[in-house]
Amino acid sequence: MDIANLQAFVAVAEHGSFSRAAEQLHLTQPAVSKRIALLEAELAVGLLDRLGRRVLLTEAGRTLLPRARHILRELEDSRRLLRNLSGQVAGQLTVATSHHIGLHRLPPVLRRFVAEYPSVQLDMRFTDSELGCEAVLRGEAELAIVTLPTVAHPPLQEQLIWRDPLVAVAGRDHPLAGEDPVTAAQLAAHPAILPGSITFTRQIVDDYFAHQRLQPRIAFATNYLETIKMMVAVGLGWSILPHAMVDEGLAVLATEFRLARRLGVVTHAGHTLSNAARAMLELLEGVADAH
Repeated sequence: MDIANLQAFVAVAEHGSFSRAAEQLHLTQPAVSKRIALLEAELAVGLLDRLGRRVLLTEAGRTLLPRARHILRELEDSRRLLRNLSGQVAGQLTVATSHHIGLHRLPPVLRRFVAEYPSVQLDMRFTDSELGCEAVLRGEAELAIVTLPTVAHPPLQEQLIWRDPLVAVAGRDHPLAGEDPVTAAQLAAHPAILPGSITFTRQIVDDYFAHQRLQPRIAFATNYLETIKMMVAVGLGWSILPHAMVDEGLAVLATEFRLARRLGVVTHAGHTLSNAARAMLELLEGVADAH
């Protein structure tokens, strides 16, 4: 079974599109179509149904997809293991990270990494923390530097790097800005702007209010903390944000809770890390030791 044909099949299946798969693989669309046709001919089954612009997996395609992913992951793992024997820190390193960490935590680490390991081609993928963990699980990224899950998800492994205190904030003209203290019940009575319901940060907030037997009034939800900060600053509601994001446009509310996120690195227990990934981990561990 030709590996290139399997790669084309997985790319089309995951993107639901021949054109987007071609972009990912740096091929023409006819070349991707040819590889799929060769794979279907070799297996003597149809793997994809083309319905206009939509591409759907057949029953055979749904059966093959997890096995194809497994084969490609094992192949890449073997390649990394063999490359590691040279001791060189080189090649491509794919890292998934959240926008917040990429803006507020990673720049000093990346600056040092690029200076010390110029032979590494960094592929930084900015995404939600939850999707970053999924990328590691699927073998699409070696490391995810993200908000760590509130519940463990084997075979993913977590390593804490930073503790990220959270505070309740509002615009300076918000009715709660002058209150001391501000109770959970008072927060729940006013419109809130919070991260999306499936995010790890939102789970921390929801768990706190559930423990208080309260439910906040959600006016807006978005996964982009910088957007939440802007909406809070102009008076559209209160929120809970990392303390590191507080500036003169926000008022920190005098709440009694002590909430925090755990930021760190996620890896896959069953995958061999490249020398480049190990080098990145060492730099991050040095940062963690300093806190």
